[in-house]
Amino acid sequence: MKRSLIVLASATLAACASVPVGERPTVTAAELDHVTRVLKQDFHARGQATMSRLELDEVQRTCNLYNDHPPEDVAKRLEAAQLNEIKFPSGSLIGNWQNGEKIAQNGRGSMWSDKPGVQPGGSCYNCHQIQPKKEAYGTIGPSLAGYGKARGNSPEMQRYTYGRIYNSKAYSLCSPMPRLGHAGSLNEQQIKDLVGLLLDPASPVNQ
Repeated sequence: MKRSLIVLASATLAACASVPVGERPTVTAAELDHVTRVLKQDFHARGQATMSRLELDEVQRTCNLYNDHPPEDVAKRLEAAQLNEIKFPSGSLIGNWQNGEKIAQNGRGSMWSDKPGVQPGGSCYNCHQIQPKKEAYGTIGPSLAGYGKARGNSPEMQRYTYGRIYNSKAYSLCSPMPRLGHAGSLNEQQIKDLVGLLLDPASPVNQ
């Protein structure tokens, strides 16, 4: 089983090396299904880490098949479907930025050893700069320092920010950002508190 993964990985690397710069190779549906089957053979459910984690929905499958660059019409169709599934609360979406700060710095959660009911954190600092004065942060995602200061906190911006945290793939199909609300990793109040962290003028993000 491990040899199969090595062979497939080698073939993929060879394909990457043989195509001109600017072109991206794709895997076939059969290759993707093969890798999924191998993972299912080696992975065993434990605690809250169930086999469902290995099931790909249409978004994940499409991004894998097209190396994160699906045809525009396919991307737009799936983004619209994802956006339609976002559950936007009524009223102000700006929560408590102090709580949002704690959530952003909390990287714990979704481990097999976690007790049922333990609410995961957002782990935002692993990918983003959030506070301008913070020296340690991830660079996978864009800097969010001054996010609300530059954009304001209108109802439209609140809705966009909430939606982006809830399901970033509704705005950019193959975004590397987790679908935090869609997957149930963060609840409604947690997302609102993160919106507060980004948009509240009093938040250190906007200082």
